[in-house]
Amino acid sequence: MTSFMPATKKKAGLTRSFWLKQLHRWHWISAALSLVGMLLFAITGITLNHAADIEASPTVTEREAQLPPPLLKALPVGGADKAPLPEQVGAWLDKELSVSAAGREAEWSDDEIYLALPRPGGDGWLSIDRATGDVVMEETDRGWVSWLNDLHKGRNTGRAWFWFIDIFAVACVIFTITGLFLLQLHAKHRPATWPTVGLGFILPLLVIILFMH
Repeated sequence: MTSFMPATKKKAGLTRSFWLKQLHRWHWISAALSLVGMLLFAITGITLNHAADIEASPTVTEREAQLPPPLLKALPVGGADKAPLPEQVGAWLDKELSVSAAGREAEWSDDEIYLALPRPGGDGWLSIDRATGDVVMEETDRGWVSWLNDLHKGRNTGRAWFWFIDIFAVACVIFTITGLFLLQLHAKHRPATWPTVGLGFILPLLVIILFMH
């Protein structure tokens, strides 16, 4: 019996040491990956919560251009109500007005072609008169706070940011779960651990029950 107990304790100590090492490794890796994103989403959480108190002064810019006759003639007649612009027209818009039309569906009618240009922190649109080739573009910039808020919401941010949010969320989940297990491993020597965790759960629950109507 005297030789059995130390061996059991040694095995338990090695197991605990292994899990501590693994949890600490995944905890710091997930923290490093999510650090900047967590800071961004925390700050934009505050700006979104106080959106009505933060004044925005939208800046509207209008630009005009003339579609060359060969490109105007190249526009298809009839067809679908919604379809991308011809590649050569998109290339011309990119060169003349710095508009990226690739992959965007335009609305086609007998009189004009309308292209919506939504983006984080603003909006925009472009129209092409099918009779004259007149091109009118309008952009609205709502400022950097609106831009950050749209990043938080994933509004008009594209596929790359869509996937970034998912990867960031997974990193945050790993960070919190490993943190929870680390709390459990250290709780024996830190009596305030679980009361503090419980407080973090009870406070938002009380706010929901008592103040949300």
